[in-house]
Formats: sequence, structure tokens, C-alpha cells
Amino acid sequence: MSSNEKKGESHHPKPQVDALVSEMAMQDKTPWYQKPNLRLLYLIFLPTCLGVEMTSGFDSSMMNGLQAVDSWDTFFHSPRSTLLGLMSAMYSLGAILSLPAVPLLSDGLGRRRAILLGSFIMVIGAILQTCSKNYAMFVVSRFILGLGIPLAIVGASSLIGGEIVRIILPGPSYRGLFLELSHPKERAIMGSLFNSCYFIGSIVAAGITFGTFNMRSNWGWRIPSLLQIFPSVLQITFIYFLPESPRWLISKGRGDEAMAILAKYHAEGDMNSEFVKAEFVQIEQTLELEKETSKVGWMDMLAQAGMRRRLLIASFLGLVTQWSGNGLISYFLARILDNVGIHDNRTKNLINLANTCWGFLNATAFALTISRFKRRSMYLLCTCSILAIFTGWTICSAQYAITESQASSRAVIAFIFLYSPAYNIAYNALTYTFLVELFPYHVRAKGITIFQWFGRMAGFFNQFVNPIGIANAGWKYYISYCIFIFLEVIFVYFLFPETSGKTLEELAFLYEKDELEKQKQRVEEELNKEHRPTEQRGDSTEKQSIEKVGGEETKSA
Repeated sequence: MSSNEKKGESHHPKPQVDALVSEMAMQDKTPWYQKPNLRLLYLIFLPTCLGVEMTSGFDSSMMNGLQAVDSWDTFFHSPRSTLLGLMSAMYSLGAILSLPAVPLLSDGLGRRRAILLGSFIMVIGAILQTCSKNYAMFVVSRFILGLGIPLAIVGASSLIGGEIVRIILPGPSYRGLFLELSHPKERAIMGSLFNSCYFIGSIVAAGITFGTFNMRSNWGWRIPSLLQIFPSVLQITFIYFLPESPRWLISKGRGDEAMAILAKYHAEGDMNSEFVKAEFVQIEQTLELEKETSKVGWMDMLAQAGMRRRLLIASFLGLVTQWSGNGLISYFLARILDNVGIHDNRTKNLINLANTCWGFLNATAFALTISRFKRRSMYLLCTCSILAIFTGWTICSAQYAITESQASSRAVIAFIFLYSPAYNIAYNALTYTFLVELFPYHVRAKGITIFQWFGRMAGFFNQFVNPIGIANAGWKYYISYCIFIFLEVIFVYFLFPETSGKTLEELAFLYEKDELEKQKQRVEEELNKEHRPTEQRGDSTEKQSIEKVGGEETKSA
């Protein structure tokens, strides 16, 4: 191992502190709703932190619904192909270009002010979008919306048990505000709720476009555009009632303020609480450890075959979470339905709304349960299911193009609904959990950053290219997805490791078993040299001693 890696996994009391905090949290049997301060905090989360993810869901569903609004289609002269792709992709492009500034602003301003700034930017973008006079103004407004969303999500995004769940730019400095404020006992649930709020935003947008699609005036599309400011307005209004992150305060030398916040919400005002003191120490030690791990460079990650394999998997996941067909349904459902003879806008919006509600239900169910199952098995089930669904979807679309069979058209709709649970079972519910287990702590932030960059770039490319492919190739365009998803199955089968049910030490040496054995052998040789001239020991006793010390050396690695 490199010296940097040894620094990243050096002896540190943090695991003991983490275990103590977890044990003390589980001993607290009082539910959150019986604690007035904590109950108030969680209520404030709804319009502030949880509301941020609603914005992302609202945007994708709104763009989907607007394509089935006649006034929008007429006003922008029926954008198709490249023009439609640019409209959709500008949101992702804005997010990509703002990423380098996000950590600086989030760490410099604090979590609350980062959310506030991002929300103000999105309000400006939504107002410009509502007031758009032409195609160019609409595109620019979507770019501005994209600039604001990373700031808000980084400030409010969640971690499960101290790890990343759904964030734009991961890393030790970008912990979600409401998970830094949440009681440890409820953090996993909060992480699941954050993911689910994406679908709440989608449902609201789908319902709004369903209600306005028949309006003959331009307010048929301006009303959904204007209402996109609603989550951001909620954040701006209620953010002043939300306390600042204790972790951020401690990092800025404001420990007294952090202790007061922890005591108020986690101990109902008891400044002498042992649990709060343990939490405070945990945060301090985490900050110290993160300073050590930040010394690990990008080249250190490429130095070993095992780490290169981890990076390959992270890059692959970034691509496939965007290139498995989900972008077609999220942004271009109206155009897909056109290809199977469904041209009625009411029907299109109704299908969009129903599919969004269905996605919310199965995604929430999977988020709360799927972590109990083996990771590799779930990814294989996910990819094989998507392949089967997309193959059937493609065949039925081709059949409709040849015969205009209504049965084929209805089958495509059925496959669209089947796609949601197939995708969510792993790509939505397991990906961040899997990445956290895949990468050792000292390179975890960099590994998930690679995943996010590939995902964002793939999303931008996807949103731009999909409408071009649909317009020019029709059902034949789906064949490219079938081929790519088939490659996903092969990749998962041969390259994905099983990470569930393993200890942290085993996960740290997931691909370095030879290195682990070499370390044990070196320890054994050293012990033999030390004890050969002195005392004779039984074979079984010596073997046990070697194994024990070998295990300790493994942990220090």
C-alpha cells in the first residue's frame, strides 16, 4: 500500500466513537414526535431541505408534460429533434458548469446560505422561463435554473449513517444540512425521504400540466413554469427558522454554537447530555480524519489494480444510471407515445401522471427494504429485467410501426410502467449504498465524485441526443438501448463484487486479498524472528497469536 493509503486508514479512535454514538442513540426509546424541539426541527425540514429535491423532480416531469401542451408546442413552433434536446439538456449543462464553485460557496457561506443562494438563482430562472418571449429566452432560463440546483442540493442533500445518498458533488465537506441536524436514530429514514421527494415534485408537475394542457392561452405552459418557483420560495421563506449545521460551525471554530444546537434538538435542551457530548467529539474526530484523508491524490487511486477496478465500476454506474432508458421516459414520454399512435394530449398527461405516482410508490418501497438483499444479485435482477422490458418494448414498437396494432400500442404502455420498478430496484435504491461499500473511506469522496461526473455528463448527452434519435429513427433508436443494456448485464455479471455482509476491514481489501495475505506473512516472519531464541510455543498457540496480530495489522492498513 502507498503511504497515503496508510494515512487514510491509520489508527484512529473514530470507529469507537461512532459505535458509542450509535449505541446511545439506539438506547433512546422516546420517539421523535414526543420530543417538542426535534419534532419542530423535522417539520421545518419539509419546506426547506426536503423541498430542494422536489425541484429536480418537478423540472423533469414539467418538461415531459409541456410537450403535451398545445399552447407550448405552438408558441415554440413545435420543437423537435435538436431544438427539443437543447431545451432539455440546458438544465443539466448549467448544473455541470456550476459544480466547481459549489464546494467553495457551500463551505464558505454555510449550508443555510448556500441553500438560500441556490434558491434565489432558481427563482430568477423560473421567472425568466415564465416570461419567455422566444425559444432562446426559454433555453437561457433553463440554464440559469441548472446553475442554482447544485448549490441547494449540496446544502440540503442527505447522508445515510454519515455517508452520501443523493448529492451532486460528494465529499467530506458536503454533508447534507438536514442529516447533520437529524438525530442519528432517524438518519436512514431521512435519507429515504429525501430520495422520495424527487417523485413528489414529479407528481405535482405532472398534475399541474394535466390541469393546464387544455388551456388555449399561453398560460397553459406559463402556469407550470411559474409554479416551478414554489419549492424555492418555500426554502427562502422558512430557511431562517432552520439552525445552521453543527458540523459546519465546528469547522469554523464556533463550537459553543454547535453544542447549543445539538443540545436543543438532540437532548431537548440538556447541555450536560452525555449523548450530545459524544456527538460533538464524533464530529471533531471526523473533521480531523477528513483532513488526513484529503491528502490522498488522484494518482494514488490509479496506482493499484484494485483501485482502478473500483474507478471503472464507479464510472460505469455513472453512465448506466443515465443510459438505461430512464431519460426517455423522464423527459420525452410524449414523443414516445406519438410513435405508438397516442396523440391525445389528455391521454399523454394522464399516463405521465400515473407513471410518476407509480414510480414514487415503488421507489419508496425499495429504498426502505432493498438494502437487506445482496447487492450483486439485485443489480443482476435490475439489468436483466430492464433488458427484457426494453426488448419487449422495442418489438412492440416495431410491430406498431408495421401494422398499427392497438394491442402493440397498449403493450408499450405496459412496458413503460414495468420499467419503473425494474430500474428503481437497484439503480435508484442501491447505487450510493454500493459505492460507499465499494470504496475505502480515504478515497470514497473521490470515487463518488467520479460517479457523479460521469452521471452528469451522460445525462446532458442523453437529454440532447434522445429527441434526435426518436425523431430520426423512431423505434429503431431503441435497439441501441437494447445493445447497451445487454452490455450492462455482462459488465455486472463479470465485474461487480458482492459487498453485502462484509466487515469494513474486508471491504477495504475487497480487491487486495494478496496484499492482505502478504501483510499477515510479514507479521508471521517478524514474530518468528523475535521468539525463536527464547521460548518454545505450541503450534496452535503461535498460530492464534499470528492470526490475531495479522488482523490488527489489517485494520491499521
